[in-house]
Amino acid sequence: MLAEGRFVFAEGPVTGDEPYAVGRYLWFHRDFAPEEPVPFPVGVVYRDAHLVVADKPHFLATMPRGRHITETAVARLRRDLGLPELQPAHRLDRLTAGLVLFVVRPGERGAYQTLFRDRLVRKEYEAVAPYDSGLVLPRTVRSRIVKERGVLAAREEPGEPNSESRIGLLDHRDGLGRYRLLPATGRTHQLRVHMNSLGLPLVNDPVYPVTEPDPAPGDFSRPLQLLARVLEFTDPVTGEPRRFESGLRLSAWPGR
Repeated sequence: MLAEGRFVFAEGPVTGDEPYAVGRYLWFHRDFAPEEPVPFPVGVVYRDAHLVVADKPHFLATMPRGRHITETAVARLRRDLGLPELQPAHRLDRLTAGLVLFVVRPGERGAYQTLFRDRLVRKEYEAVAPYDSGLVLPRTVRSRIVKERGVLAAREEPGEPNSESRIGLLDHRDGLGRYRLLPATGRTHQLRVHMNSLGLPLVNDPVYPVTEPDPAPGDFSRPLQLLARVLEFTDPVTGEPRRFESGLRLSAWPGR
């Protein structure tokens, strides 16, 4: 490993014959564990000097987390676009497909992250779930959602609401509905939790209402039917109005 230059300090690779120095820092980057490739491309919806807006496929994490490091949207885009400093401005769940905003210049990342923090981004999702003719829609769902570290599913509990979603029906056929979901807040699994609370769990949701066993490695046959379709905001750097729409479609609702 020394011969390969894999141990480094501020001045460069360690050769092994340097004298000991008090307070010197050494770094070593371990090899990444093998990851199951996600066999779907990351589409680029828009790119300029400030932004990359990407269409993330189902099953691909937005950024490194847990066992997903190299098979992430940011890692792929950095490599494919030659942008080693590219950073996500927000995160989309691994199982959810659709639009993710990435920032090209590190110094501008905070400005775009602030948009999401301050709820200045209009986000529109599409979902496929069971159809209930007795349910009056559209409606606004507000609840208190709690997500504990190490517990896969979030839960609703009594108390001051910390989440809000507007849910409307776009179409229905064959016992399924196609829904437009407009989150006003961004709690973990918020849309999935709110749809499940209405008795409309999303098609292929492995967590709500019941947590299912993990699929076999390489099984991409049951994508969660949730798509981040629209991002709309005023650009904090250029002042321009921005609106982006995903080119992806949900497989449980063909023909669109």
